[in-house]
Amino acid sequence: MRRKAGLVLLAFAVFFTALSPMLRWYAFPRLAKVPANQYQDMVLEAEDATLLDYSTLKARKVSKVTIVQTLKGNVEASERIERTVDRDVVVWDGLSYVQGPDGEMVSRIPERYIFDAHTQEPVHAGGEMVDGDPVRREGIEFKWPFLTEKRSYEYFDAQTRTSAPIHYRGTEDFRGVEVYYFEQTIPWTKVPYPKRMPVDGVTPETLAGTGTTRWYTTVRKFWIEPLTGAPVYGEEIHREELRGGTLLGDRDKVTAFAGHVKMREDYIDHTVDLVKSHRTLVLLLTSYLPWGFLALGLLLLSLSLWLEARGRHPEDPAPAGATEPEPANA
Repeated sequence: MRRKAGLVLLAFAVFFTALSPMLRWYAFPRLAKVPANQYQDMVLEAEDATLLDYSTLKARKVSKVTIVQTLKGNVEASERIERTVDRDVVVWDGLSYVQGPDGEMVSRIPERYIFDAHTQEPVHAGGEMVDGDPVRREGIEFKWPFLTEKRSYEYFDAQTRTSAPIHYRGTEDFRGVEVYYFEQTIPWTKVPYPKRMPVDGVTPETLAGTGTTRWYTTVRKFWIEPLTGAPVYGEEIHREELRGGTLLGDRDKVTAFAGHVKMREDYIDHTVDLVKSHRTLVLLLTSYLPWGFLALGLLLLSLSLWLEARGRHPEDPAPAGATEPEPANA
C-alpha cells in the first residue's frame, strides 16, 4: 500500500510541478486580454486655464475647462476583423469632448483604435482614424501591455497623428499601489484643425484659407500599474496656438488653449479601486498559483520519497530470547 500511495503522490508531484511554469509562461499570455466589450469614461479638468474666444479671436482666462474621454468596445467590428487576421482583436471607439466653463463645446474629436487584445500592439486592419482622418498607429495608446517593463515605449499622439517615445522615469507609490511613472514631451508641432469647430459657420477650410495655422505642444504624464498595464492617473501640460495668416490681424500668434489637465478626484478613486481588483487577478496567474503549485509539487515529491523509503525499511527483528516452539511429541 505504501508503494502505491508513493507512486500516486509522485504522479501528482510531477503534474503540479509541470503545471507551475505552464500556467505562467503558456496560459497567462493567452488568458490575459482586454475584453472586447469594455466601456470606460474619464473626466479631466484644467482649472484657471486660457481659452480662445472664437467670436472675438481673443484669449481669455476661464475658471475651468473640462475634457470628457470615453472608450467603447465595438464588439461587432472586432469580431469582423478577427475573422480576417486570426487573432483576438479589440476595437475601441473613443471620443474626446472638450467644453468650456459655460458648458459649450470647444472641440469634439472621435477616434477608432484597433489593437491586439493580449499585447496591446496596433492591428492595421483598416478603419483606424482620428477625427475622420485615416491613421496608421505605431506603439501603444491609452493602455500599456500587461507586465509593463521599466523602459521607453512608443506612444501615439492623436493631435500630431504620429508616435513618439514615452519614457520610464521611476517607480512610485500612488495611493497604496506601486506604479511606474512615464513622461512624454511633444514639441511645438503644426496640427490640423478639429472637424467640428465651436462657432457655427467656421470650418477648418475657412480657417486654412486665411493662412492661419494651429500649433500644439504638451507634456504627457502617466502613472501605470505595471501588472495590468492600466493607467491609474494621468496629467497633461497642454498648449495650443494659432499662428500667422490674416485671421489674427497684426498679431503673430494667439493662445487657443493653455492649461494643466488633471484627472478629476472621483475618477481617480474609481480607477484605483478598479485597477487593484484587476491586479489581484493578474497576480493569481503570474505569482500566486505558479509558486503555489511549485511548492505543492515539491511537498508531494518529498512525501512520496518518504513513503518509498518507509516501504524499503526492513521488518523489525524478533525480540531477544524468543525461540521457535518445539513440535509436540506424538
